[in-house]
Amino acid sequence: MVGPVNSPLAVLFPGPLAPLGQALVLADDPRPALSWDEYLEPERLQANLLRFLPEHGEGDPRARVSLWAKYHFLRLVPAVVAASLSSDWRLPVCASEVAVILGDDGLPAAFRLADAGQPWVHAPRHGFERFEELFDGHIDPLIRALCAQVKLAPKVLWSSVGHYYEWIVGELASQPLPAQRIVQAREWLEQSCRPDGFRNPLHDSISYVARPGLEGVHRQRRHCCIRYRLPGKTLCGNCPHIDKPPAGYDMNLASKA
Repeated sequence: MVGPVNSPLAVLFPGPLAPLGQALVLADDPRPALSWDEYLEPERLQANLLRFLPEHGEGDPRARVSLWAKYHFLRLVPAVVAASLSSDWRLPVCASEVAVILGDDGLPAAFRLADAGQPWVHAPRHGFERFEELFDGHIDPLIRALCAQVKLAPKVLWSSVGHYYEWIVGELASQPLPAQRIVQAREWLEQSCRPDGFRNPLHDSISYVARPGLEGVHRQRRHCCIRYRLPGKTLCGNCPHIDKPPAGYDMNLASKA
């Protein structure tokens, strides 16, 4: 994957963070890119799902979209969060400012930004302001568009967002970063409502629970990603159904995973 090795973005991803920056590029990237509307055009989405999961072309469309969307979240969310928390940097990631570069596998390979962004002029008051562009300007319209096409519950996709978000915040919390930035980031996970009074879809995305017969605590998503609805797909290791599989689930798959 091409990345910002010699790009103005590279400084935002020093050392071990460098791989995260590979998914963000600027206008000088020569690869063709799709506008937001082109990226989510229904026929194009179906074609990309088929390229991604050719063996499941007739499978449950909700599970196919859920799996496909995970890659969008994985390649965008950790990168934006890392730039914000490590460099206090504001990237232009609202949907209208981003073009998407597709890979041959039908997945988003990189996101082309309108510019390299800038440091915060005034420190964000809270985490909801710090990540407003990411979650309100990008992730929310993406989830709404996908769920409108396949009648998927938004909580399924928000749970995947929370999975990657909680992971990267935890990773960055172990670094020598200003504590207030980490406190703000965790507000998205800890507060049930946003400052405007609306429900926070990332609240309690991940919990750490005891599992019968196992020592210690285990990381668990709040909602299942429903990939098990596709033939041959197992429950994820952090699935909330792991100790009580849904009706019809083939337990023989779990033993082979």
